[in-house]
Amino acid sequence: MSDTRQTPLRANWKCFVMCFGMTMANLQYGFDAGVIANLQAMPGFLQVFGYRDPKLKIGWGITTTNQQLITSFLNIGTMIGVFFTAPFGRFFGRRVAIWAGSLICFIGASVQIASTSIAGVCIGRAFVGASNAFFITFANSYIAESTPPHLRPVVSSIFGIMTGVGAIISAVICNGVKNIMNKHCYQIPLACLFFFPTLISVISLFVPESPRWLLLRNRSQEAERSLAILRDNSLSPQLLEEEFIEISRGIEEEKAMASNSQFLDIFRGTDRRRTIICTAIVLSRASSGLWLFIAYGTYFYQQAGIGDPFIMGIYVLIAAIGGTIIAIYCSYKWLGRRSMMLIGTGGAGIFMLGIAIADTIAPGSEASAKAFTGLSTCYQFVYSGFAGAMSWPISAEVVSSRLRVYTLSLATGIDYLAAWLVAFCSPYFINPTAMGWGARYCWIWAASNLITYIFFYFMLPEMKGRMLEEIDELFEKKVPTRQFATFVCTIHEQAHNLAMKKSSVDVAQVEGIDKRINEG
Repeated sequence: MSDTRQTPLRANWKCFVMCFGMTMANLQYGFDAGVIANLQAMPGFLQVFGYRDPKLKIGWGITTTNQQLITSFLNIGTMIGVFFTAPFGRFFGRRVAIWAGSLICFIGASVQIASTSIAGVCIGRAFVGASNAFFITFANSYIAESTPPHLRPVVSSIFGIMTGVGAIISAVICNGVKNIMNKHCYQIPLACLFFFPTLISVISLFVPESPRWLLLRNRSQEAERSLAILRDNSLSPQLLEEEFIEISRGIEEEKAMASNSQFLDIFRGTDRRRTIICTAIVLSRASSGLWLFIAYGTYFYQQAGIGDPFIMGIYVLIAAIGGTIIAIYCSYKWLGRRSMMLIGTGGAGIFMLGIAIADTIAPGSEASAKAFTGLSTCYQFVYSGFAGAMSWPISAEVVSSRLRVYTLSLATGIDYLAAWLVAFCSPYFINPTAMGWGARYCWIWAASNLITYIFFYFMLPEMKGRMLEEIDELFEKKVPTRQFATFVCTIHEQAHNLAMKKSSVDVAQVEGIDKRINEG
């Protein structure tokens, strides 16, 4: 991308504010995941959905089966939801999809609040999971398609931060109601699920539709207006014209290559490579062990012997946000996508290994609990800050505009299938009524992080600072992974020449009109 278009963040404040509004979709997702993780360690919730056991620390427990059902149905709902995201997004756009996700979330929250049985909670979890499919797919797509390339990692990383912010808000609310010994202790946090979808629905009224989606629907004039609103005064008219031409040419070339069966295109030609990378990036969140903390964080801390698991959960989430803020600065100034993913994945593997070793040497001891506290905090700081933050922009930008929703839907579905497996199997490992491994469960996650690191080292290209259309060109020309950072793309030069030519024609027309007026 041309250096002249790399305007500072303050010049793009309008685009930043609009995309920041879209990141609220992930805040809702983080809040919901945090609520369910916290409820499983709250006596008031366990009185309704668990069983009494004086031998346990809080006097109440929950069966492995109920843990599996509550957590798994969220993932099942998401997997069902992704089947509808692609056709919905093709015809209705990103903003309408956010509204649809909000409506589905309202249904899920209402069912959960009214339920006093596991069956009712599971139905509500499935609806919320389906809404997550819409929120994650379309908010992430909108940010990738609307943000200037050099600012994409900053805005997309905030998308990742919002998961932690939502989880912290849920932890604070749950910590405030944890001593309520009736169903109000879980109804109050669940009622808050109405707030964030309502907020993002209102925000969506004031943001323009994605210019790339409008071009895919042959609405060129609307797309140009949308891009002008997003860029505001950050670009000169000529540079704005350049960017629009680049986007238009990229979209037209993609349309020319399109076949009748669009979904199957993600497995064909150069798009196959892009689909594999996108899926691996999204799946890395599950292979990192992050889903263990998302689904069972507070319960896991409780079983590991942490004194106050709710406060521990807040500390860990603050560490994750702190790591992400530092990582955003590093990605903006120095580090590329590839380096960030390698640092995050490698660090996650090392800290998971440390947790497993500590609990293997001295299981259930105070020293093991202290090691768990420190290492899990470091894990969240490094993984969430670096790999977790970068997984959002990479997964959206590595795929073509024409196939973005299709590919992200598939990748999200696979990710939640993996998350379902984690949610289904983890209770067997950490629940004291089953295998009772506790923190030794992290041996598995140390190994999976190593495998992920090896894949990224050989397969993940560097895409920092590239326009989406430049990334299209790099993949179409089958540029090797190690040459992505240095390869010179031609699409910008072509767009620049066309913009200059159009500018010259416009000037000539104005001069001709002036001449005729003067002669008259």
